[in-house]
Amino acid sequence: MHRDIVKILGFGVDTFTFDEALEYITSNHGQVVTINPEMIETACKNSEFANIINSSEMVVPDGIGVQLGLKILGKNVKRIAGIELGKALLVKSAQTNKRVALIGAKEDVLTLAVSKLKNEIPNLNIVYSHNGYFENDFDILDNIVHSEPDVILVALGSPKQEFFNSQLKLRLPNAVMIGLGGSFDVWAGVVKRAPKIYQSLGLEWLYRTIKEPQRFKRIFPTLPVFIIKVIKERFTGK
Repeated sequence: MHRDIVKILGFGVDTFTFDEALEYITSNHGQVVTINPEMIETACKNSEFANIINSSEMVVPDGIGVQLGLKILGKNVKRIAGIELGKALLVKSAQTNKRVALIGAKEDVLTLAVSKLKNEIPNLNIVYSHNGYFENDFDILDNIVHSEPDVILVALGSPKQEFFNSQLKLRLPNAVMIGLGGSFDVWAGVVKRAPKIYQSLGLEWLYRTIKEPQRFKRIFPTLPVFIIKVIKERFTGK
């Protein structure tokens, strides 16, 4: 299976369906980026972060804003929620006897998430886990490498998790690593995911903003500015 990539504001995004994305990354290796408008805005201002995104082995449109932006550009690419791709990757890993590592969240949240995942997914082999509160990346990287995982799920928030995964890729070139933001909190049950109606309409961001008003400053004006930039790209090519 080959990658079919479309561009948005200079960044490549894979056009895989959900099943194709899962098949591709489980058959290959490398860094997976679950991209959203906030990340693209950050990358536009940070060349190192931009390089990480553009050198990743798979970039899926996690944010509905990216799906909408691609639609404006005439590209019909469906959103792939990172939390769902991460869970499917865990299920696949258990079925194929892959070794898994989880990095991120608070210690109590991580412990609960690991326990619930093991109960939910038979034969899930989690060989290493660590909370997201550490000062020395190198010690954690060494511990991960020593545990020899095949799949690493990192929930440190962006762009920290992408920088961390780029280092992991250098140390574990045959593994898969993916950044999943706040997914561990949902899997632990301490944060409730948006109801299905919000998910189907691509409005999880709205539900989370209603529940966590402090997120408003993160989303606005980033999302409308992003859409304006995409519209400009659509009509001017710049």
